[in-house]
Amino acid sequence: MLNRLLPLVALVFWPCYSYSESITPYFDITGNAAAGGHTWNMDNVFPEPPGLEVNGVFYSYTPDKLTEDAFKVTVGNENVWSDTEDWTGTPGGIEVRKVIGLPNVPREAWGDGYIVTEGDGTVNDATVIYSYKVDPCFDPQFDPNCPGYVAPVPVIIEIDPDSIYDATEDEAVVEATEETDEDQYKEDKVAEIDEEEEEEDRELRLEKALAAVNDTELYAQSFVQSEILAQINAAINITSYIAADIPGGNYKEDVQLIDTKIDDNKQGLRNGLAQQILHEEMVNMQYQN
Repeated sequence: MLNRLLPLVALVFWPCYSYSESITPYFDITGNAAAGGHTWNMDNVFPEPPGLEVNGVFYSYTPDKLTEDAFKVTVGNENVWSDTEDWTGTPGGIEVRKVIGLPNVPREAWGDGYIVTEGDGTVNDATVIYSYKVDPCFDPQFDPNCPGYVAPVPVIIEIDPDSIYDATEDEAVVEATEETDEDQYKEDKVAEIDEEEEEEDRELRLEKALAAVNDTELYAQSFVQSEILAQINAAINITSYIAADIPGGNYKEDVQLIDTKIDDNKQGLRNGLAQQILHEEMVNMQYQN
């Protein structure tokens, strides 16, 4: 029912306008301002564009009360409008729906919205929706296509030449510049060359020292290797083994076989047969499964 009613609300408050400009006013409705509670800030309800004017309000709710209880409900906005329903002597559970027409009240005039109750009862399923018109060209500077738009002119700031700081006339800068003359540059260059030559000489002396150390290490390693080879050669001298005499002769076999026939091992036959039977049973069990 509410979805069918909202387009009618918009049409009721839709005045006739005719604009030739490319940016024209448009009409729309808000969401449910009371969705978050029985008080609301209009800055959170209206959209951002300037030139907004409200031309109507639709609200609905259902009172929950006993018939004999005194109960009043007031819906409104501070500084703009309010509407009160007296439910005294009326049973609860009856939904009320109302459309309030307003004469294009500007956004700036709207205070906080509210639903206030008096007496014994509560308000359920409250809905408050505002119908509004937005004129984007309310501020002509909003868009270059708005009537009355004035192209902004950049502000040119005039600067007094005498107030401009000249670093070349600063005493501290002049003094620092005078100190860095050609003689000072030559002295710095000579000192830099001397330092480079000293560094090269230091590296050359270090290379000679390392070369002497390496020669000593190589000589020591050669001597150690020679000693190791001499010990190995002494250890593999097999002359004493070649000269040894091992007593020999003929070794006659003294084992005699009394019976040339060897009987089969019956116990081994029984074990082999048992293993064969067990193997066949295991194979048959696999096929049975």
